[in-house]
Amino acid sequence: MASILTLDDVRLSGRTVLVRVDVNSPLHPITGEFLDDSRLRAVMPTLRRLADAKVVLLAHQSRPGKDDFTSTERHADLLGRLLGRQIRFVPDVCGEVAVSAISGMQQGEMLFLDNVRKHAEEIGLRKSTPEEVEASDFVTALAPLAAAFVFDAFASAHRNSPSISGFGASLPSIAGDLMQREIQALSTSLYDPQRPCIGIFGGIKVDDSVAVMENMLQKGILDEAWVVGGVANLFLELAGIDPGPPSVAVIENELGAAYAASRAQAERLLETHRDQIRIPSDVAINKEGVRVDISIDKLPSEFPIWDLGIGSSQVLTDAIMGAGTMIVNGPAGVFESDAFAFGTIEILNALAESEGVSIIGGGHTSALVVQRGLSSRMGHVSTGGGACLDILSGAPMPACEALERSKSEFGARLDELGLT
Repeated sequence: MASILTLDDVRLSGRTVLVRVDVNSPLHPITGEFLDDSRLRAVMPTLRRLADAKVVLLAHQSRPGKDDFTSTERHADLLGRLLGRQIRFVPDVCGEVAVSAISGMQQGEMLFLDNVRKHAEEIGLRKSTPEEVEASDFVTALAPLAAAFVFDAFASAHRNSPSISGFGASLPSIAGDLMQREIQALSTSLYDPQRPCIGIFGGIKVDDSVAVMENMLQKGILDEAWVVGGVANLFLELAGIDPGPPSVAVIENELGAAYAASRAQAERLLETHRDQIRIPSDVAINKEGVRVDISIDKLPSEFPIWDLGIGSSQVLTDAIMGAGTMIVNGPAGVFESDAFAFGTIEILNALAESEGVSIIGGGHTSALVVQRGLSSRMGHVSTGGGACLDILSGAPMPACEALERSKSEFGARLDELGLT
């Protein structure tokens, strides 16, 4: 996907390295304790490889105005305990305290700067040009202190901000191990998938799934696109099968102002790729708390559709077992309810048993894979929901673009810079 530098290309021992990670995590609303530390664990391979460098960690937690917008002091403490080493927290982002702390570092020391979103430019420049981001006060304060910048925050790679895309012109910028794995896995699915390649699109964020479907169908990446969950509700309606007022309302409410555009986009897809889009033949409705499986011939229903039907689940399972590559985004139903988790669980179990390559998008699907202990049996479980979807939909990726620009600028000068 991208021509970028990786940790295999450089030697950073003893050098000061800025490392952008994404450890944005769910926190207990009262105690502030971590409810999930998977993102911290995901960056540990990169940090272990940088054990002999002077490592300056950059990260965010939530955003201003949110209840969980806090300092990164707890992140520094937990990450240090996970790594088995001390990480010093610095209560500053890029001011005098941060500059002094970085300037005084010793080899092998690691420090964690405060939440980068406490600096106004981090969010304020998100719609700016690359040149404006690269010229930010944040970048001009920190770049002169370091020999290199390592980006290992895949979940934020689709964002445009100084700590994400700002260092490409001023420092050799390198993909960390997590970032490299994500790019390689998603590049394989986009450019060299094993055939047949199928996509499974569900959940209620229909606009995301439709964008990915359009990109992958138009480019000939997908042989088949299977729609489940809320995505299936929309395509049923477009195929002339009214799912019923409650099911339509869920999608309309979720998409809000984006509903009309997403519906039109899906309609074009169905017209152009009808032979490749697989719509369920049966669904499960929630009839006052009871699961009832019905054929789509029995629609519309006054009760909401909450899961893929048993028959359609079996047909999709067979398709998974015969596929070479499976790209999955979103659950098949309201999996939080035991009675309506059947479709989602059947899909995940089939993916775990398949000999093909599975690419699991971020968000709810990835979380469920981890929760069920299936991660080791999947090909690739992405750590980034929005970033994964943006790559698959062909949207610009500011972090990747910055890494590419940096390789073009610094790739031939690594010896001169003492980085090899």
